Amino acid sequence: MPEQLNARVEACYQMAESFFQRRFPRPEVSFRLRGQKAGVAHLDENLLRFNPQLYRENREHFLKQTVAHEVAHLIAHQMFGPRIRPHGEEWQLIMRGVYGLPPDRCHTYEIKRRRATRYIYRCRCDENPDFPFSAQRHNLVAQGRRYYCRRCRTTLVFTGQVVRE
Repeated sequence: MPEQLNARVEACYQMAESFFQRRFPRPEVSFRLRGQKAGVAHLDENLLRFNPQLYRENREHFLKQTVAHEVAHLIAHQMFGPRIRPHGEEWQLIMRGVYGLPPDRCHTYEIKRRRATRYIYRCRCDENPDFPFSAQRHNLVAQGRRYYCRRCRTTLVFTGQVVRE
């Protein structure tokens, strides 16, 4: 776990404690988040999860904005209860008033998509003969699941062709 990220989480908590004049329980911090999300706050578990790839690629902004964004969710939940809107007035108050940051709902980090493997299936009709299947769907076929063409209603059959995108 990067020390800078943990230090920033702690700094955000200290600012909130100073602002609200009360203590907050520290969350568990995990670096096990993949995909398009930079961070996630699990309110009932008092858990923060961060995306290590997006952290490495956007370190300065991530530490400043993303960490505060997720901590603000936990603080808002503990201050105002579970019925508030995720990016509502209470959360925005914390972002602006406590952290002095814009209450941006989403990040603008560039997301690098993984290369995908597609397995080509075919039906009998001439309209749209190729159906690229994901590895997951291809494995379901290997386990006995059948997929059908909506037009000609025949079972889609694997051609043996594999394409990397």
